Amino acid sequence: MKALTVIIERTENNYSAYLAEVDGVIATGHSIDEIKANIVNAITVLLEDCREYGEEIPEELKGDYSLTFKMDVKSFLDFYTGIFTKAGLERITGINQKQLWHYASGGRAPRPEQIIKIETALHKLGEELISINL
Repeated sequence: MKALTVIIERTENNYSAYLAEVDGVIATGHSIDEIKANIVNAITVLLEDCREYGEEIPEELKGDYSLTFKMDVKSFLDFYTGIFTKAGLERITGINQKQLWHYASGGRAPRPEQIIKIETALHKLGEELISINL
């Protein structure tokens, strides 16, 4: 199964997404769920149009594929600003709040090691949360 990457970025009024491997597959939305639904719809429309007009289906969309969603740190911090405080993120990532503010404002891009640190902490938190039953 091929893994295709959906890149999600912050825009002025919402979030936009595009399929990295296939030109022209784009979507917008105000939430991750909306982006996911809209990008799947955009792929479906492209496949239907290719069939209807006798166009070649992009190789990446032939057969089975899965979608992986990727967001840059600035867009992530903006999207989840009402859920994660900088203090809370500092506790789970070990990255000080001042650095996180730089990343959130776009004033400074995190080094690859910092991105991995943030992603690892978030995945660990997700694993912990999913294991809890109330």
